[in-house]
Amino acid sequence: MRLRVALDGEPLLGRRTGVGNFVDGLVGALAGRPGLDLGVYAVTWRMRPELQRQLPPEIALVGRPMPARPLQRIWGAGLALPVEWFTGRLDVVHGTNSIVPPTRRAAPVVTVHDLSPLHYPEVCEPATLVYPDFIRRAVARGAWVHTDSEFVAAEVIEAFAVPPERVRAIHPGVPALAEGGTSPPLPVERYILAVGTVEPRKDYPGLVAAFDRLAGARPDVGLVVAGAEAWGAEPFHAAVAASPHRDRIIRPGYLAGPDLAALIRGAAVLAYPSRYEGFGFPPLQAMAVGVPVVATAVGSIPEVVGDAAATVPVGDPDALADALAGVLDDRDRAAAQVAAGRARAAIFSWESLAEGMVSLYEDAAQAR
Repeated sequence: MRLRVALDGEPLLGRRTGVGNFVDGLVGALAGRPGLDLGVYAVTWRMRPELQRQLPPEIALVGRPMPARPLQRIWGAGLALPVEWFTGRLDVVHGTNSIVPPTRRAAPVVTVHDLSPLHYPEVCEPATLVYPDFIRRAVARGAWVHTDSEFVAAEVIEAFAVPPERVRAIHPGVPALAEGGTSPPLPVERYILAVGTVEPRKDYPGLVAAFDRLAGARPDVGLVVAGAEAWGAEPFHAAVAASPHRDRIIRPGYLAGPDLAALIRGAAVLAYPSRYEGFGFPPLQAMAVGVPVVATAVGSIPEVVGDAAATVPVGDPDALADALAGVLDDRDRAAAQVAAGRARAAIFSWESLAEGMVSLYEDAAQAR
């Protein structure tokens, strides 16, 4: 019997984030798998045509349009209007970003990428602060939980008292970097690159402080921070304004596709100074194309990078500066990290994610 699954494709809309890359990779890997009827839903009416354009030709949107504001109010209030009213009969409904709607008979599965709204609400956007309540409701309805890392799986089990057998950690693959593209003109020969939304959790003020410690002795080195602006970016802007080397700190803004790929490929080192992460694609993307990585040893980052990156304590600009300088100054060290990074990135595959998710879907459907 074929398994009927619908997953939330809304993260594919708008500017592509890490969650959007996860959904894109998962849908592509699940498309055409034998025994699986895969469809995509999204709580949106207006954006359905755009979402269909983001999907492989063999994957269709399921059911009727879903009006966003009424459903957000209904589900936000804890009312159990089943999603099958819109999608039709299903075996599994997969919420791909901490929210899975109520179901009548379908088994609910929810992916939790991280628990920053629960642990660090002060550094989260207001729209994400509702996620813990939605996770609690889903778990109470018997949802199975997927996480990108063992680290977040342990957090979910502890925070929401989920039976461990209903929580499964399955690593995603590495989003492939596009070919071609051009980097923005840079006033330096080499650059340290950070990729990600400018928000408090990324600790870019600490990265600027680390750059200031090493930049004076290395006039050919710059710092490039590529990412969209989010709330809470003021400390970063203040750190840049106060930097004696601010003329070598470049902000190209949000980049995607070939232009972002070219920027990553041209970096001397990728810095990932986060205060908390549930997974993190940029280090693996950099490793896959031969760029060494320096990251903080926090959250899931050690699980992701293994021994292939230099890791430092969180919130320690001196240690971060020393590690970055070591890669910039020591060609043998950088070459060793490049080799280790390529091997590390190669173990993460979308095919493995798809196989693991199908197994999870089957177990959830059978237990319903």
